[in-house]
Amino acid sequence: MELSTLDYSFIIVFFSLVLGIGVYVSKKSGKNSSEFFLSGRTMPWWLLGLSMVATTFSTDTPNLVTDIVRTNGVSGNWVWWAFLITGLLTVFVYAKLWRKSNVNTDLEFYEMRYGGKPAEFLRKFRAVYLGVIFNVITMSAVTLAAIKIGGIMLGLEPWQTVISAGLITVTFSALGGFKGVVYTDFLLFFVAMGGAIGAAYYLVNIPEVGGIQALMENENVTSKLDILPDFSNKKALITLFIIPLAVQWWSSWYPGAEPGGGGYIAQRMLAAKDENHAIGATFFFNIMHYALRPWPWILVALASLVVYPDIASIHEAFPNVAESKLGHDLAYSAMLTKLPSGLLGLVLASLIAAYMSTISTQLNWGSSYIVFDFYKQQVKPTATEKELVAVGRISTVVLMVLSAGLALALQNALQLFDVLLAFGAGTGLIFILRWFWWRINAWSEITAMFASGIISIIFKLTPLGPYLFAAETGVFPDWAEYLFIVLITTAIWMAATFMTQPESKGVLRGFYKKIQPGGPGWSKVVKEAAADNVEIINTKEKWSVPSGITAMLLGCVLIYSIMFATGYWIYGRTTQAMVLTVVAVISGVLLIKAWNRMKDHIL
Repeated sequence: MELSTLDYSFIIVFFSLVLGIGVYVSKKSGKNSSEFFLSGRTMPWWLLGLSMVATTFSTDTPNLVTDIVRTNGVSGNWVWWAFLITGLLTVFVYAKLWRKSNVNTDLEFYEMRYGGKPAEFLRKFRAVYLGVIFNVITMSAVTLAAIKIGGIMLGLEPWQTVISAGLITVTFSALGGFKGVVYTDFLLFFVAMGGAIGAAYYLVNIPEVGGIQALMENENVTSKLDILPDFSNKKALITLFIIPLAVQWWSSWYPGAEPGGGGYIAQRMLAAKDENHAIGATFFFNIMHYALRPWPWILVALASLVVYPDIASIHEAFPNVAESKLGHDLAYSAMLTKLPSGLLGLVLASLIAAYMSTISTQLNWGSSYIVFDFYKQQVKPTATEKELVAVGRISTVVLMVLSAGLALALQNALQLFDVLLAFGAGTGLIFILRWFWWRINAWSEITAMFASGIISIIFKLTPLGPYLFAAETGVFPDWAEYLFIVLITTAIWMAATFMTQPESKGVLRGFYKKIQPGGPGWSKVVKEAAADNVEIINTKEKWSVPSGITAMLLGCVLIYSIMFATGYWIYGRTTQAMVLTVVAVISGVLLIKAWNRMKDHIL
């Protein structure tokens, strides 16, 4: 595939703008660690919301969606659509709590909520566990997608893609810090969305596909169109719909969809001007992430079934791609090779934008853990601000190198998605309850983290998992593996919670006084404090959780209605589309009223 001068112009201009922003903000970003990692906590909701959307718009996401659609149909996306519930719970319940905490990283929360040596250990270990191990795994999936795009669209060897894309990204990230990431995300959002929509429109109308009507009627596509799974197919119903909606959204820790908020989503909430800006940013992100953005990728994935009906046809068209990298996720990149000059350059720039946005965010977030939660806590508590910024920049480079090395060993995006889900299975409920139940302690999280990790390794990396849960030969159906990990992990951490001592009165009262979580889960602490004549309740602030949950449910109806209505308008099913559009309007009006009531509870 040959790139024209126009294509190269788009890419060169884009790179120049991104690096220019990084250099422009580098002086202020390097002033101190708060500027480098949180931009001085002055960010408005709309800029942070766009940044969240751009960050999750990574190169591996369209590949993952394509893999899902080609393997399980459009309804297969419920494995991540279910995380909307988690996202809106964060919006309407947890966003204001995070912003009120005023911590530098979400791991700093541990020594506010818990006390003693277990809290110190948890913070330091999670800094390495999440900031390095989980972070490197996540970035490697993004880099793997870049490798596949570079191999198919540009004919690059994996190492060439890793070096060229990684070098520019790590340079920009190390210079600009969080402010550079957020400012460039504003540009990256529009470039990435424009490229995705333009590619979908063009590729659906190429002669091989024949337009939207021909696509909908193609024999390779008709069985993949349903937004809800076939209810008569018990396995698909349980695996793709019931488990994600009933269990997965609250039970798993997954990057970008952490129950109770966390990771780079928490980093952006902590960087907001105030609590209302934190809530506005996360709500805007969830609308864009779930309701609107998936459909351009889904359309390209469906069109790819017409042009490349199986993996063999992809391999035949691109014989130079290594067999170790072959998979359904390659179909997205394969379809992009059919774009015309100009649009091809724009789409390539959008994919580069997606890659840089996600990687730069992961690098800044991961290095913030290393700096604040490991280096400053464990290595050198007296480190100067300049030294902390320098460590942040060095760790940025190290994380990039580690993730690039792992990416060269991986095969497909869906494989990694399943592994990450399994490693976080059973821990999510703790992250929801720790704000609202006094009895959760540091040992709850420590045992959950180790239990889910060890059990996942046993089932994913030893013969026991395939023996017990393989789809064809296992004793139990394959979907039971996830439920088993959740059940065992939850039982272990619940037992540890009641077998160990609760946090001290001083720690619990200090947390309550600062955060004001409210609710029956803290009634024991509140009563004991009152009996000791210790004032920990702010009488001006009402408990907002009930109204927050109401808003969450209305928000789910709103966003799912928009998502389904958009799909049905595209499919040409006007009756269903009109009904869902009306439902979206009604739920939107009710949500506005619920939001106005909620604002009265926020100081």
